[in-house]
Amino acid sequence: MRVLLVEGDGSAARGTSCTLRSVGYMIDHAVTGHEGVEMLRRYDYDLALLEMVLPDIDGYEVLRAARAARLDTPIVALSSLNGAQAKVRAFSAGADDYITRPYDTPELAARIQAIVRRSKGYSQPVLQAGPVRLSLDSREITVKGILVHLTGKEYMILELLMLRRGTVLSKFAFLDHLYGGMDEPEMKIIDVFICKLRKKLQQAGAKNVITTVWGQGYMLRDDSDGDTPLPIAMMKPPRSSDERSSLSVV
Repeated sequence: MRVLLVEGDGSAARGTSCTLRSVGYMIDHAVTGHEGVEMLRRYDYDLALLEMVLPDIDGYEVLRAARAARLDTPIVALSSLNGAQAKVRAFSAGADDYITRPYDTPELAARIQAIVRRSKGYSQPVLQAGPVRLSLDSREITVKGILVHLTGKEYMILELLMLRRGTVLSKFAFLDHLYGGMDEPEMKIIDVFICKLRKKLQQAGAKNVITTVWGQGYMLRDDSDGDTPLPIAMMKPPRSSDERSSLSVV
């Protein structure tokens, strides 16, 4: 899960980032409100955490700018301002939740997960695609009850696929999700991750769960049976007549 933290206080930002990374989130940090709005425009975040007191503009302006730009990223106000009026203003400006400091780490993680699930159309902490089950709370992956051990990057890829089930995701989307534009490797690394992930799922008994959409990217099958034939549009394109004529016949 990829989260944008908009926080002007360096010490507070480090503390919150460490807290969220400890439960498996990828964190990007914006120091100012203007930077936060720009990053929300440029990147696809699962959620944003927004301090209401910032060095340039306040959090309410960030909320209004994001919603005026029709950005639907869930935004949680994370602030030391705990008065009722501050909360009402935040919700009126477009906040999805309001958490006051000091916060309890398990509660913060649970509320983030609940908001992200709702935003993706899920109400339960467990996602399922055919025999594959993913627990957002424990980050455990099982196939027909068998625990599958994934690396951090493999888990992030599968989580993204399951949250966007039925949607074709480009390799750019995976790179953005995994690295956030920072120290990105070559795009072919996504093929390597997908290959390893598929192998682990297949060994556990989940075949053909991740589909290659030629020329576009990858998607998680939206049917419960991995053996269901693929739609023609998702199959590898047929060879051209020139290519066919160049093949030798045995």
